[in-house]
Amino acid sequence: MNRFKYTFDGFKTLLIKDHNYLLHMIVALIAIILGFVFHLNRFEWMFIILAIVLVLTLEAVNTAIECVVDLVTMDYHELAKQAKDIAAFSVMLVSIFALIIGLIIFIPHIF
Repeated sequence: MNRFKYTFDGFKTLLIKDHNYLLHMIVALIAIILGFVFHLNRFEWMFIILAIVLVLTLEAVNTAIECVVDLVTMDYHELAKQAKDIAAFSVMLVSIFALIIGLIIFIPHIF
């Protein structure tokens, strides 16, 4: 269990440092609950899980990039801003992807 200590430390840091991560986890939990309610098939589950993992992973990478940039400089620097902005943009892109996947899968089940 010691080998997972840093993993759990990273998760705790994410929850403390990045409030959006908790929001993403709540939305993921709602999607999973809806998946059970609507009895998704394997193919649909595959895309829902892919979307969830991509969003959670990129949000974690975004937070890691922000931490590294803050470690290097707390002063304003255009390259630091660009690194943070690009990482945030990647989270937005994958979040839009997840939303589209969710709509494609859940709308037919709802209507």
